Amino acid sequence: MTNTSQPAILVLADGRSFRGLGFGATGTTLGEAVFTTAMTGYQETMTDPSYHRQIVVTTAPHIGNTGWNDEDNESNGGNIWVAGLVIRNLSHRVSNWRSERSLEEEMVAQGIVGIQGVDTRTLVRHLRNEGSIAAGIFSGDAAKRPVEELVEEVKAQDSMAGADLSAEVSTDEVYTIPVEGEKKFTVVAYDMGIKLSTPRHFAQRGIETIVVPSGTSFADIQQYNPDGVFVSNGPGDPATADGAVAFIREVLAAKIPFFGICFGNQLLGRALGLETYKMKFGHRGINVPVKNHLSGKIDITSQNHGFALAMPTDNPGEEFSTDFGPAHVTHTCLNDGTVEGVALSNGLAYSVQYHPESAAGPHDANPLFDQFIDLMSNNASTTK
Repeated sequence: MTNTSQPAILVLADGRSFRGLGFGATGTTLGEAVFTTAMTGYQETMTDPSYHRQIVVTTAPHIGNTGWNDEDNESNGGNIWVAGLVIRNLSHRVSNWRSERSLEEEMVAQGIVGIQGVDTRTLVRHLRNEGSIAAGIFSGDAAKRPVEELVEEVKAQDSMAGADLSAEVSTDEVYTIPVEGEKKFTVVAYDMGIKLSTPRHFAQRGIETIVVPSGTSFADIQQYNPDGVFVSNGPGDPATADGAVAFIREVLAAKIPFFGICFGNQLLGRALGLETYKMKFGHRGINVPVKNHLSGKIDITSQNHGFALAMPTDNPGEEFSTDFGPAHVTHTCLNDGTVEGVALSNGLAYSVQYHPESAAGPHDANPLFDQFIDLMSNNASTTK
């Protein structure tokens, strides 16, 4: 059943509102309004746990063309994690040989509220100028309530700043992703909101991945005798993740090879003594240029983050002191200079803010997985 004839309204906490038509489930949803510049990959975006509690606005005007399938989900179980979806036009027809149903059918099945017919150019310009903001989508009878009343409901929700959300999206139980072919290494992956494509990349490279809940202690993972430790992407404010920072410091002290992505980058940075901050509107898209200050190479990357590490030095690439030896910023965003990667100078720990594993985006950063293989190989040879 579709709901595209239902009235709907998007309300922002600053009083701006945008009327349109509902699609997906009918009702109310609250979250932080953010925008993505990706021209494709809406299924990967919507099932990415990093988007938990966020209402996503698409800059691409036509959404739903490729429908929905059971292969491209980024969450374990295929759950949609976005709080809501705001688009200009919903495709009336699905045209993709891999499609199994429409976008709207999946949103109805999972209870996800959306709004279409919005002037997304005006909305995205507002979010770009004013910053990401608390918002709500109200459809059906909820859209008929006074706007002033809806604004107060939107403003009453919890802020993303200070939100500790990893436990809400992490696995409850340990599970293992086996290798494809010959096993080379065992990696413990902390699920802070892990995307399924990450252990797939590991499996293709002969890495058995043991996925553990976000709150797992360092003592608990020692039973697996891991060759490396990985910390995934995930939602929430990294400033709240003191427990995760503590176990990363134990990993670094034990000199176990470490790799982090997105939230994992922010947590490694905190473990090295860096501060984090909430960005004005963040980076969300599959076309973000990043410079590698070690090689000079520029990668086009897939990103989704609203928090970032503070730059520790005047010049990217310049070393700074940590409790585990010198470290340096390895990558920065060419759009705004944001820190996009940090590493210990001895090579035992590194992380990036962007997503080298993202299936819907570019493949420029895939060698970062091979770098992890090399790191574990070198560490194994030096510790024998």
